[in-house]
Amino acid sequence: MKLYDEGDFANDGAFMPRILVVEDDFDIRQVLCVYLKHSGFDVCGAIDGQEAIHLIPEYCPDLVVLDIMMKPVDGWEVLHWLSARRSNPPLPVLVLTALYQLTEQLQGFEEGAIEYLTKPTQPGVIVERIRTILGLSAEQRSMLQRKRIDEQRRTLERIAASQPDEFVY
Repeated sequence: MKLYDEGDFANDGAFMPRILVVEDDFDIRQVLCVYLKHSGFDVCGAIDGQEAIHLIPEYCPDLVVLDIMMKPVDGWEVLHWLSARRSNPPLPVLVLTALYQLTEQLQGFEEGAIEYLTKPTQPGVIVERIRTILGLSAEQRSMLQRKRIDEQRRTLERIAASQPDEFVY
């Protein structure tokens, strides 16, 4: 059970969800943090997956925005760590990465992401996706994740089925 203190509420008493932004690119992390704060979220930034793993238990975010390609600990390792923690309900993760292949997207969903966006993405789109995810119950998030996995698998199967064995021109 997550305990909130008075810092989790805006001056008008409205609840401010906690968002952890895990991004190794300083400029991207800075823009996302500023934009999310301006949009009414309590935001914390982490420079890589290692810092995220240390921050998650103490910051107790309501959602994580996670880059994948980072060193020394990448986003895949953070997803594995979150999966091993088996928190109930699972911490929602929005992957924001330059990895755009359908197989990478499928892997992201299979490893626990609820949303997968590719860079570059407008900050306003990220905010709306976060609001949508936070507005869902844990059961709805789980159903959405399963739906995304099924959609990605079907898309990959259709692409594989439509590819000829040889490319002839």
